[in-house]
Amino acid sequence: MRVVGIIPARYASSRFPGKPLADICGKPMIWWVYQQAKNVREFTRVYVATDDKRIEDVCVDYDIPVVMTSESCRNGTERIAEAASKLHADIYVNIQGDEPVLEPSVIQTVVNIMLEDDSVKCATLKMKIQHPVDVVNNTITKVVNDKNGNLLFLSRSPIPYPKASVDYDYYKHIGLYAYRFDVLKMYNSMSVGELEKAEDIEILRLLENGIKVQVREVDSNSIAVDTEKDLERVREYLQFHGRD
Repeated sequence: MRVVGIIPARYASSRFPGKPLADICGKPMIWWVYQQAKNVREFTRVYVATDDKRIEDVCVDYDIPVVMTSESCRNGTERIAEAASKLHADIYVNIQGDEPVLEPSVIQTVVNIMLEDDSVKCATLKMKIQHPVDVVNNTITKVVNDKNGNLLFLSRSPIPYPKASVDYDYYKHIGLYAYRFDVLKMYNSMSVGELEKAEDIEILRLLENGIKVQVREVDSNSIAVDTEKDLERVREYLQFHGRD
């Protein structure tokens, strides 16, 4: 079974231009993400997929395998799908390029979902929200699933709404996906649906087209870098916990 990890990375970000190359303790963020990902034992190889020459040059400098993709890719999954057409594998794992401290064991979990059940076409992860303010933070995607672990919906809004009771555990999405090739091939042929347009959450395209996505709960200390403040949190975390 050939399993590859792919880190989609783009330079042009409206909120944080050049984010993959942001300095973290002397190394670019994309280097940290790659170091975590390559420690997943099931990966045959890990690649960065980008459309930007600056990111490609940095990857070459740090001996990180890189695949160039089109500037027309609208999100990470579209970029993974294009890269997958050039990289033969049975399972492709989308590792977000802005989570430099994502634990290899967490990545391993999403791989295991696919290895344990070959009927699963796509898988992702969630974790319990610990801080109430995160429930209303629209940069944090909330997750609801059915009793069989299939994703029902992802939203930037607090879901479900606590009308009858506030005694409910909220979960946030960990931006990590595993796909089989046939799903990636279908993804790029699907039109962008109204839910994906409204929420700006790429995996909703699969849900809108009736494709089940398996979700599993994990514990993680990962910090998604959406702002300069998040970047400082990552630097402090690495300084406290040690670094290579």
